[in-house]
Amino acid sequence: MGCGGSAIEAAMSEAQEPASAVQRAMTLEEAWRLVEAHRSAGRLDAAEALIQQILAARPDEARAFHELGIIAYQRGRLAQAILHVERAAALAPEVALFAVNLGEMYRLAGRPDLAIQQGERALRLQPDYADALNNVGVALYETGDYDGAMQSYQRALALKPDYAEARSNLGNALRALKRYEEALAQYRRATELRPQFADPWNNLATTLRDVKRYDEAETAYRRALALRPDAPETLRNLALCLRDLYRLDEAEAALRRVLAIEGDGTPTLIPLATVLLDRQRLEDAAEVLARALALDGDNADIHNLLGRLAFERNDPPGALAQYRRALALNPDHTDALNNLGNALKELGRLDEARAAYAAALALDPASAGVWVNYADALTFAAGDPRLAAMAALRQGATPLSDTDRLRLDFALAKAYADLGDQGRSFEHLRRGNRLRRAQIAYDEAAMMTFFDRIEAVFTPELMAEKARLGGDPSAVPIFVIGMPRSGTTLVEQILASHPQVFGAGELRTLDTAAGTGPGPQGPLPYPEFVPALDAAALTKIGAGYVAELRRLAPEAARITDKMPSNFYFAGLIPLALPNARIVHTVRDPVDTCLSCFAKLFAGEQHHTYDLGELGRYYRRYERLMAHWRRVLPPGTLLDVRYESVVADLEGEARRILAHCGLAWDEACLAFHRTERRVRTASATQVRQPLYQSAVGRGRAYAEFLGPLLEALAR
Repeated sequence: MGCGGSAIEAAMSEAQEPASAVQRAMTLEEAWRLVEAHRSAGRLDAAEALIQQILAARPDEARAFHELGIIAYQRGRLAQAILHVERAAALAPEVALFAVNLGEMYRLAGRPDLAIQQGERALRLQPDYADALNNVGVALYETGDYDGAMQSYQRALALKPDYAEARSNLGNALRALKRYEEALAQYRRATELRPQFADPWNNLATTLRDVKRYDEAETAYRRALALRPDAPETLRNLALCLRDLYRLDEAEAALRRVLAIEGDGTPTLIPLATVLLDRQRLEDAAEVLARALALDGDNADIHNLLGRLAFERNDPPGALAQYRRALALNPDHTDALNNLGNALKELGRLDEARAAYAAALALDPASAGVWVNYADALTFAAGDPRLAAMAALRQGATPLSDTDRLRLDFALAKAYADLGDQGRSFEHLRRGNRLRRAQIAYDEAAMMTFFDRIEAVFTPELMAEKARLGGDPSAVPIFVIGMPRSGTTLVEQILASHPQVFGAGELRTLDTAAGTGPGPQGPLPYPEFVPALDAAALTKIGAGYVAELRRLAPEAARITDKMPSNFYFAGLIPLALPNARIVHTVRDPVDTCLSCFAKLFAGEQHHTYDLGELGRYYRRYERLMAHWRRVLPPGTLLDVRYESVVADLEGEARRILAHCGLAWDEACLAFHRTERRVRTASATQVRQPLYQSAVGRGRAYAEFLGPLLEALAR
């Protein structure tokens, strides 16, 4: 076929000549060389025209049909390409190349079974055909036969050891078999054989992600992108890696670049929505999820993320419905089970929450994120097999990221604390906090300066001057402030048990409103913009804040905002909302700080992961609160000691309600029975009656707390 020396008349220009060039006769072999030149240069119309002239002279020329198939494939017309190559294979069943390429086209069309048949036919014709072995391996891989794929790649490499594609594909099979180190070795060898081959760099990076080596994975992804800068799959993978590294802004940028390249698609919209939720960009996440849902309404991942969105929007029933929809679509969705457990825990449905966590761990026993949530909902006893499972995972051979390790450390610390083993508990706290501190950027000097700046602005003179301007008169807001783990959740739960009070939990509303403000020459940060605020500006801040509260509970007489760090804004609150009330919770400093050190916070409590930094922060916070007591209008701030609430619940509850202008109600004494969402680190504890064991907790750990005690003593 097609390799003789007979002449045909071909009215075609040479590849390098214009169409008007002198035409001449050429041999068939010359014609095929010209076809190849046209095709390689992307001149597909010219190549096809010449092939049609060959077919006019030789209607059963198998090579011509094969070449037409290749051109159709290049044009993205896979079905047409298959028809052409099928004709070529029928005309020349002895040509292994045609069988190989037909098999690859069948695979791309979603028929790996036919691809394997054609590959095996090619190998019967040519047993030493390495390309055929590689293609059969790819088809076997797609059927889930990873062992068979591996063997096929190994046979190809025995014939052709420098076959970079087969090396990379062998790595894929080994990765699927969870033989990660062997996979990494094959990918690295493929990059050595062909340094400009992007696929093994991408595959190497993804396997490094599998074994939680995220920094190395990022480097490999960037090598792949240097070779193929606009490869959507690699950009998506890099974004996932950047999310693993908590570099969310870079992850978002990479995903938006993918959308610019290939348009909307759920493989990109789903991780983008995830990153936006991580960044608390709820409206942006909602818009992206709406686009994803329009493309695939039955995608479990989308419904899981819609659950997260509802959860962040303070819609627990909506969140539960979406998580359950995700699980109906995919019962093995570990993340949806974990999220369902979190939602149920915050609603006080602890038995159901534990069942959800247990189901998630049955699917993925190595999920450190589930373990840390599950441990928080449990009380461990001696011999608990769940403690043994966590310890084995923390110390075993399963690849763990630093984030996985620290999550397990916090979970184990909680378990050993339940058992009264303070030594082992604190050792895990020490490890977990050290790992977490290494992940975050906390500028202690800048934080101390921030405290200084607040005190410098909110002088008695400024407070007296601004108090005369008014503000929004609403008495709806009640602010519960203090250090984390100082009793803020308990006090809010007492208030939220009153029939006239809605407990909104920890809101970012005031922090957002007070981020920047107008200054004489442009926007200024908080607190420097406060001196420039006039009556209209103060009223706008207060009214805007109340409007956001009212969206959560339109009919409630009072609404609590339990963001502990609102103590930064305790001077601004009575200026913008003169009738609002502030309840400040106080707990023993050592107990408070130890309780902070024992928690892996979801939010940005960056000062809590080092005992010395934590102690210095506490003392500076304490000094700021003393400043507020000096400058705030009388009756604005009420100090409530956690220990006093434990000792005299009714007496302290009456004080709190009176301060907030609320009549006494016995329901406040049964706060642990109140059904509402509690989204804090104390969500489990406030579902129980008051207990004494948290009072003086720090004494049992005193021998481990040297840096904290030293900082507090100062």
